[in-house]
Amino acid sequence: MLDVRDLVVDIQGSRVLRGISLQVNAGELVCLVGRNGAGKTTTFRTVMGFRRPVSGSVTLDGTELIGQRPFQIARMGVGFAPEESEVFGELTVAENIEMPTWTRGNGRNPEVRIAEAYRIFPKLEQYRTRSGHALSGGERKMVSIARALALGPRLLILDEPTEGLSPAIVPAIIDGLASIRNFGHAVFIAESNVHHVPDFTDRLYVIERGEIIFAGKPENARRDPAVARVVEGTGLAGD
Repeated sequence: MLDVRDLVVDIQGSRVLRGISLQVNAGELVCLVGRNGAGKTTTFRTVMGFRRPVSGSVTLDGTELIGQRPFQIARMGVGFAPEESEVFGELTVAENIEMPTWTRGNGRNPEVRIAEAYRIFPKLEQYRTRSGHALSGGERKMVSIARALALGPRLLILDEPTEGLSPAIVPAIIDGLASIRNFGHAVFIAESNVHHVPDFTDRLYVIERGEIIFAGKPENARRDPAVARVVEGTGLAGD
C-alpha cells in the first residue's frame, strides 16, 4: 500500500533523512521507532506532502505522492494525526470528528464513518458537546485519532499517539489501535518509547540519525546489540 523508496530529505541545509526505504501493506500495523531527532516526524511530514524530498519516491497503491499537496493526499485516503493533536478548540468534539466527512466522500455513509470513530474511543460519546479547549491531553489525542479515522482512510498515520500521556490513558490508546487494525485499516505509527509499541505490531522499523538500521519483527530487534542499544534508549520524547 505505502511504499517509501530511497527517501532523502534536507532541512535548512542539514540532511535529516538519508535514503530510507519502508513499506506498509494493507491491513498491517507498522511502527517506526527512534529517539529524539532520529527523523520520525520528518518521515511522516514528507509522506503527507508537508516537506519536499531531495530525492526518492513515496507511492500509495502505485500512485506517486511526491508533488501532491497535503489535502490531495488526504483525499486519496491517508489520514494523519500529528504529534501535537491540533484539535480545533472552538469546535465541539462532535464537530472535530465530523469535519473530514465534509471534505472527503469515499462511498461510505458519513454517519457510518463517524460511528466507527466513536466505537474506537467510546469515552468520547460523553464529550460530544464539549469544546476542544476543555479537553485534557489524552482526550485531545483520542479526538485527533478519531477525526483522522472519520476520513475513512485506507492508511492511518499516527505520530507519537502515546507521547506525553498519563500512564492511565496509554492503555486506552493502545486498545484503540487494536480496534482500528481489526476494522481492516492499515496503520503506520511512530513511537519514541519502545515500551509503547503495541504487541500486535506486524513490523518494526528502527531509525537512527536518518537511516533505517532495522526492519523486521519487533521481537528480533533486541537480538542485534547495536539495534538493541538504540531501541532500549528510546524513552526520550519527540522528534
